[in-house]
Amino acid sequence: MANSKISALPIATELQGGELFAIVQNGTTKQTTLNHIGNYLIPTSLTVEPDVTVSLGDAAYQNSILIKLSWSGANGTQVLNLPSAASSTNRIIRIISNGGYATSTRTELTPIGSDTLDGSTAAYVINKAYEGIQVWSDGLQWFIIQKKA
Repeated sequence: MANSKISALPIATELQGGELFAIVQNGTTKQTTLNHIGNYLIPTSLTVEPDVTVSLGDAAYQNSILIKLSWSGANGTQVLNLPSAASSTNRIIRIISNGGYATSTRTELTPIGSDTLDGSTAAYVINKAYEGIQVWSDGLQWFIIQKKA
């Protein structure tokens, strides 16, 4: 089908998200999937509960770049582990809390293993309604590149 007009191409069946297609980025043709683009458009919703640990390194979050936290349940602390910095080179993750957060409800955004967040192994605490943070990995560590409190 080389040199065919787009209008002459067959119509695709329902997409599943993992299909490859070409994009041009900075003058270079590259491949991507709908899952990668979809996560730029659709936030991942995460219901947060006290005494629960969630790993952003799990397959369910591997393409998430915007995570909306919704508090559910009693007061307490939930741990949200960042994925490994080494497996997340140039990845940006944005996290924002909903209106259900207060000083007695908190999410601790925590680097794992020997990873650091802004040079520290300490967690970043989200304990306010509509609080947000954006982090980026250089493949060695995580950096806070923006926060809203």
